[in-house]
Amino acid sequence: MLFTGGALFDDREDAGRKLATLIDVPAGKAVVLGIARGGIPVGYPIAVKLDAPLDVVTARKLPIPWSPEMGFGAIAPDGSLVLNDQLVARLVLSRDEINSIAEQVLAEVRRREGAYRGGRPAVAIEGKNVILTDDGLATGYTMIAAVEMAKKRMAASITVAVPVSPEDTARRIEPMVDHLVCMHIARTYSFAVASFYRDFHDMTDREVLDYLEKAAGPHPS
Repeated sequence: MLFTGGALFDDREDAGRKLATLIDVPAGKAVVLGIARGGIPVGYPIAVKLDAPLDVVTARKLPIPWSPEMGFGAIAPDGSLVLNDQLVARLVLSRDEINSIAEQVLAEVRRREGAYRGGRPAVAIEGKNVILTDDGLATGYTMIAAVEMAKKRMAASITVAVPVSPEDTARRIEPMVDHLVCMHIARTYSFAVASFYRDFHDMTDREVLDYLEKAAGPHPS
């Protein structure tokens, strides 16, 4: 885990280029998985550097019913589910309520993944060195769901590579993976991923598809 005094990025791809200089994974056995949408432009320069395939992960948070901008966990496309148990207990959500929300989110996760891949199968990661990327961590539960999915698919190693993260989230995720690469660990109470970027626009599905199509073609030398 890398600590620095600060970080500021022009955009997500700029953050990815800077992250790529810190990734120490052998080329040839690497696969980059970007959490859609923001993790895809971060992952693209890393995939180029390692001459590795770039694939998409559509893991999403499980929204609190009466406050949907906040989440109490996350789910990955294979059904890997992680919950913030302390928050679930405070919210007094029943197992039936959790299952219902998880089923709805999983359906959307799989729909989006199918749309991004256009019928192509997921890149095989068994025995590969997997690098999971996002444009930053908040609570980290979406990333944890992606980590659990990579473990189930028998990745040889798992690296989480993100530009920024709160300290408590970084410390939660670090023991779960082989490597955590993060350029800025925030120790302040107030934290917003967007504040570290000059351009943090809401990405479109078309932008995600463009990056995936670029990654599938010849990488620039």
